[in-house]
Amino acid sequence: MDNDSNKSNKDVEDNKVIAALAYIIFFLPLIVAKDSEFGKFHANQGLILLLLGFAVSVVGSIIPFIGWFIIAPVGGLIVMVLGILGIINALNGVEKELPIIGSIRLLK
Repeated sequence: MDNDSNKSNKDVEDNKVIAALAYIIFFLPLIVAKDSEFGKFHANQGLILLLLGFAVSVVGSIIPFIGWFIIAPVGGLIVMVLGILGIINALNGVEKELPIIGSIRLLK
């Protein structure tokens, strides 16, 4: 069991920066750190965040006035805050799900 713990600690230490970059370019850990469970976790969180950003953008642009002046700016701010939280978690070496959307799994 100690060997697994050392492996995961090494994985986290080696891939912190790559995992943090997943919130900007979600697929980066999938290319650079293919075997990293830590990287895959944050790549999944980054993908979910990207899809949320697209959804907020589409809904905010379709609905006149309310979408333009409330949904898009507030939703964009929420997406930005969630992205910052994800980056902080990755740099701290933590596999913590993002609030509300973090439990969704698209990448296995």
